[in-house]
Amino acid sequence: MSKNYCICSNCIMDTSDSNITFDEKGLCDYCNNYYKEILPHWHPDATGEKELLGIVDKIKRDGKDREHDCLIGLSGGVDSSYVAHVAKKYGLRPLLFHVDAGWNSQEAVNNIEKLVDGLGFDLHTEVINWQEMKDLQLAFFKAQVPHIDTPQDHGFFASTYNFAAKNGFKYILNGGNYSTECVREPLEWHYHASDLRQLKDIHQKFGKRPLKTFPLCDIFTYKIYYRFVNKIQVIKPLNCVPFIKEKAMQELVDLYGWQKYAHKHYESRFTRFYEGYWLPTKFGFDKRRAHFSSLILTGQMTRDEALSKIAVKAYDDETLAQDFEYVATKLDLTVDELKEIMHGENKTYRDYKSNMAVIDLGAKVLRALGIQRAIIR
Repeated sequence: MSKNYCICSNCIMDTSDSNITFDEKGLCDYCNNYYKEILPHWHPDATGEKELLGIVDKIKRDGKDREHDCLIGLSGGVDSSYVAHVAKKYGLRPLLFHVDAGWNSQEAVNNIEKLVDGLGFDLHTEVINWQEMKDLQLAFFKAQVPHIDTPQDHGFFASTYNFAAKNGFKYILNGGNYSTECVREPLEWHYHASDLRQLKDIHQKFGKRPLKTFPLCDIFTYKIYYRFVNKIQVIKPLNCVPFIKEKAMQELVDLYGWQKYAHKHYESRFTRFYEGYWLPTKFGFDKRRAHFSSLILTGQMTRDEALSKIAVKAYDDETLAQDFEYVATKLDLTVDELKEIMHGENKTYRDYKSNMAVIDLGAKVLRALGIQRAIIR
């Protein structure tokens, strides 16, 4: 371990984030950002519920003549599943929108089916062309970047926003929340999936198949055009209600027969491989640090518990071997070819074209206007 290694005295973020800073008390910038920028403005109590009731009433009024009054992206994970549950509780009539990128775990499939049956909501599933998806994912592997999950993430958000705009939805409810995400992964771990310029540059360099049907949407389209021209609003209900991860999961289990999974985002087999093996093994980045640190700050896990959990590999050797072979085979690679890619020279998002400078400027403008809360990274 580097002699300059340092870990926060409050959470478990450390110098595996090369840009982390610490104050005189040993608190990292993530913790200070939480206490100064998030906690004073976050009200998952009666105040938040009053705000949510006002939003719900507006959604109902605006959607009274429509079959569905809002859109909810549903992955089968706990966050989006609980949003659907909250929507039912408050009498909304959402269309559940699922994007099948070819990597769903059995738990995710089960959870979606159970929620649709239990809630009585309609479901629309968008299936991404697998040949294009595979080609784009292979391009990111060959680019040797940490963020090989970008094709899947981009497909998810682009499909959702494009569908909402095309079909006149004014409200998208998503599972973003401070309770489990107040510590964001550093950009060097997980670059903006919405940066279409970078996605296209990597695909141009390493891809072989034209992206004729793959859903695309640049950050300016969904942040500006869809927001101000199409009048689409993104609502995050979980910031307005008590959302304790373990309690929420158990509630979903008890009410709908929902299935738990090991870690955040592991409802996708590819994401499990990416977060549990690719990132920590090839780059030394363990996303669980950010996930556990969020739970520490919001009182859902002690620091000692987080340190104990982070000391154990994300998943066991047998499952890893199965997933490694599964990922290789699904991408039309041999296990040896995937191992060869694993051992290639590491790159970062900075090695490819990006809109990073413009994205930074846009974020500053949105924060200045009070539209976006300052969450570092």
